[in-house]
Amino acid sequence: MKEKHSSYQQIFKATSILGSVQVFNIIISVLRSKIVAVLLGPAGMGIVSIFTSTIGLLGQITNLGLGTSAVKNISKASETNDQEKLAKTATVFRKLVWITGLFGFVVALILSPFLSEISFGNKKYTFAFVLLSITLLFTQVSTGQNVILQGMRKIQYMAKASALGALLGLIISIPMYYYWKEDGIVPAMILSSISIVVISSYYVKKIAIPSISVNSSDFKSEGMDMLRMGFLISFSSIILLIVGYIVRIYINKIGGIKDVGLYTAGFAIINTYVGMVFTAMASDYYPRLASVSDDNIKTKKTINEQAEIAILILSPILVVFLVFIHWGIILLYSNDFIEVIPMVHWATLGVFFKALSWTIAFLFLAKGASKVYFWNEVIVNTYMLILNMLGYYYYGLTGLGISFLISYFLYFIQVFFICKIFYEFDFNKEIIKIFSIQFTLALFSFIAVYFCNIYVAYSVGLLIILVSSCFSLNELDKKLDIKGIISNKFKKKF
Repeated sequence: MKEKHSSYQQIFKATSILGSVQVFNIIISVLRSKIVAVLLGPAGMGIVSIFTSTIGLLGQITNLGLGTSAVKNISKASETNDQEKLAKTATVFRKLVWITGLFGFVVALILSPFLSEISFGNKKYTFAFVLLSITLLFTQVSTGQNVILQGMRKIQYMAKASALGALLGLIISIPMYYYWKEDGIVPAMILSSISIVVISSYYVKKIAIPSISVNSSDFKSEGMDMLRMGFLISFSSIILLIVGYIVRIYINKIGGIKDVGLYTAGFAIINTYVGMVFTAMASDYYPRLASVSDDNIKTKKTINEQAEIAILILSPILVVFLVFIHWGIILLYSNDFIEVIPMVHWATLGVFFKALSWTIAFLFLAKGASKVYFWNEVIVNTYMLILNMLGYYYYGLTGLGISFLISYFLYFIQVFFICKIFYEFDFNKEIIKIFSIQFTLALFSFIAVYFCNIYVAYSVGLLIILVSSCFSLNELDKKLDIKGIISNKFKKKF
């Protein structure tokens, strides 16, 4: 029983720590946006946005997916407790990080006139892109440091590096924006990227991975494994970006730019405030799953435990979304955005299936099944695009929420059967019970909010929020022994 509690406690502890960091980073991001808006105005905010998105897209293309693929290699090397193997893997990875970082830097340098032309319609910002090209190198190096921390599951170090990096970036930016206005944007971005490298390097050095020389044969064999998977991950990300772009172009063509804004705002809520739970869990879950990926029995246990915790944490949050999203949208945006509420309602139900499919799909990465991962992503993006276009054509913005729900239901079926056939995966009775109860409660909330008057909707909704929260707390207590943990801490103090 203690071992069972321990595995769940590990999941919950990592999620709590990294989730707190996600909340902190969101607050920093909101503060940064507010400061930019006040000090630089709409034009300055637009320039920051274009610089960030353009450099970010180029980085995503040139980093070859190493930030995801190499976590598996570092994790498996760390799990062996063989310091020489870990040192060899880390050395190969670091060399690849510098190679891809320099590649991104050179590509950005060469394309600077083109980037200025395509981003701003003129070559006025060519020199700015020349200067910003160095951030691709710094960003790749800091990503590499974070991969080592993640692969070795140094959760505390990851959390501190992320939080301090975000805070220091904000502190550096404020005086530059204040004194130099728009001229301070580029220096602020460069110094922020340098500060993140310094902080992440500090925490990696605390691990003290031994240095080792690697011959060309080892570099090729170890490096090709990372690059092969990384390239397909990177290519899949590009496909996802293209699909998102096509959907926005289609919405603009059929409905207009206003609907594009509403669609973006609605899914920003889902992706930011619910997505941070996924991000927090992934940082620990992926390396943990990768470390047992050679054993199908252990992978099944790990996936089921993660799915249970994910549904128990997310469900009360999602029910709150269903009941109070009207006020959330007014608070975050304005009354002009209330048209997006039905879309968010339908999409919120889809998050339940996203949570299950998310926990399963990581197995492809953990196993290093690059081709399976790639074609799985191609297939899901294809029918997501088709369903989005059909949904919007027939039902407008609401149709996009419905298509999100259908897409993730289909995706769940897809990844479940792939893993069942190839990796002997199956869900246990516990996750089926938890999911069935929580999804049913969410469905009742959806019906109450969607079809009943406001008084009935809030009355029923509040009751369901209470039931969902109590159920989750009770189940979490069984798995984590929350009462025992609190009791032990209380005894230590007194």
